[in-house]
Amino acid sequence: MDAPERGGLTLVRLVGVMLVVATILELGLYWAKCSLPNHKAPLELVPVLWRLIWAVLGVVVLIKARAIAEWISNILDD
Repeated sequence: MDAPERGGLTLVRLVGVMLVVATILELGLYWAKCSLPNHKAPLELVPVLWRLIWAVLGVVVLIKARAIAEWISNILDD
């Protein structure tokens, strides 16, 4: 694997990890918003699932990282 391919693979993995981390932060903020003492609100399933879509996408990117990196490399080579 050449250096540009490794760089592309690292970039794709970084994007996948950042999607998961951003989802964790977003869920934490939602939980904190619902747990405020002055405005107590129950956690609802739909907003949590809506936020989890990005984490699922991040996991898929991590699983398919090599294929995505090769695809991007082929696009940039042409």
